[in-house]
Amino acid sequence: MTKVQGKAIVEAVLASITEAALAGNETSLPGFGKFKVKATPEREARNPSTGATIRVAAAKKLTFQPAKALKDAMNK
Repeated sequence: MTKVQGKAIVEAVLASITEAALAGNETSLPGFGKFKVKATPEREARNPSTGATIRVAAAKKLTFQPAKALKDAMNK
């Protein structure tokens, strides 16, 4: 496999993960882990320099959960 072919494959996989995340779907890579979209609710936070209370808007974030095989391999 050439470097160009490898780059094209990696970019295609990342584009697929991005597309699934934008649609709100989970992407699983067997033996590696899962990418999931998680909704975080609106919350109150405190500005550490002024002590003022501020509102943090609700948002979505992409999370990664490693597969058991990956966790086990890292902890050997």
